[in-house]
Amino acid sequence: MAEPASLQLLEINEDEVEITAIRAQGAGGQNVNKVSSAIHLRFDISASSLPEDVKERLLALSDNRITKDGVLVIKAQQHRTQESNKYDAFVRLHELVNSVARPPKKRRATKPSYGSKQRARVAKSQRSETKASRGRVNE
Repeated sequence: MAEPASLQLLEINEDEVEITAIRAQGAGGQNVNKVSSAIHLRFDISASSLPEDVKERLLALSDNRITKDGVLVIKAQQHRTQESNKYDAFVRLHELVNSVARPPKKRRATKPSYGSKQRARVAKSQRSETKASRGRVNE
């Protein structure tokens, strides 16, 4: 099945990604202190071969994984094997980059319709009546 033309998937060159194996945190028994199965993936956004507009949108994200220097750091330690964690880190990197691949739609200002104004007026008068009836009862 072919991808729609409007959906742009960006390729990331593996040479631009720095991968480091580290020891995973958390429970794991005796094995956790011996095996470096977690992966630290570092991707320098500004030095990458991504299009300039995609770089700008990536750097504009308010994501804790992006450092002040513009380096995206992904830590993958979900799986037991280093290969699975490496694959997971690359998948997450691709998801993040492709989430900003398409520029956001421009918002066009519109006016409320006549019907919506009428409905708002009716609702407002009903609320007004409800609140007015909450006062003291005069006999």
